[in-house]
Amino acid sequence: MVLAELEIFHSRTNAPTRRVALGYVYLPVKKGSGNGAVLLAGIVARFMPDIDEDFYDDYKKLLYQIQRGERISQPRLRHRFQEDRIGLARTVHRLQDHEGKYRFTFELNEAAAEQNILAAAYSIRQFAYKDRPAVVNLMNKAVRWRGEVGTDFISYLLSRHDKFVADLGHESSESWALQILGISSINPDAEEVKKQFRKLLRTTHPDTGEDNTKIDAAKRIQELSEARRILLR
Repeated sequence: MVLAELEIFHSRTNAPTRRVALGYVYLPVKKGSGNGAVLLAGIVARFMPDIDEDFYDDYKKLLYQIQRGERISQPRLRHRFQEDRIGLARTVHRLQDHEGKYRFTFELNEAAAEQNILAAAYSIRQFAYKDRPAVVNLMNKAVRWRGEVGTDFISYLLSRHDKFVADLGHESSESWALQILGISSINPDAEEVKKQFRKLLRTTHPDTGEDNTKIDAAKRIQELSEARRILLR
């Protein structure tokens, strides 16, 4: 089941000019479906590591300009954004529900990393002004991600964004934290939270645990620490 989709049209690698345009855009953000923002953040996380770090500041500036509805001078990041799609290649990225789990599907073809993240940025215009700040916050958070764009990324992305945590099936960030720590009680006391955190930390630590061959221990520790912070705040 497709939860969100972004179709991008772009110039080919051997083209004399660098261009990007949007095609079909399905980015739901209403209550119960913040999946559109999650897809855009996923695109940023997947392709941002492939661009020159010198462009990071300009990209963040571009996000805020689009959020505020400003006129964007062209080109940006060496690419021109346009409406015309004639003669351009096509790339599609999706967020899907696969057996109850969220899965990103990125097409890796001729689209340059800059073209992918620029398309994600210009897609912010699809959202209402009131929703844009939350979307941009998620995309900015995605800029810092390094690693596979999967379930760990979604946990990292949504850990401090109650609205989008709720949109992905949790009533609040607290319910997400309870699930991460494996606590069944609704209102655990501080001692229970700390005890469960220490227990899971011991089994996760790369030096003492048994799970280090199955998961990225550093990311798991970050996830556990964030869950602990939420429940003890």
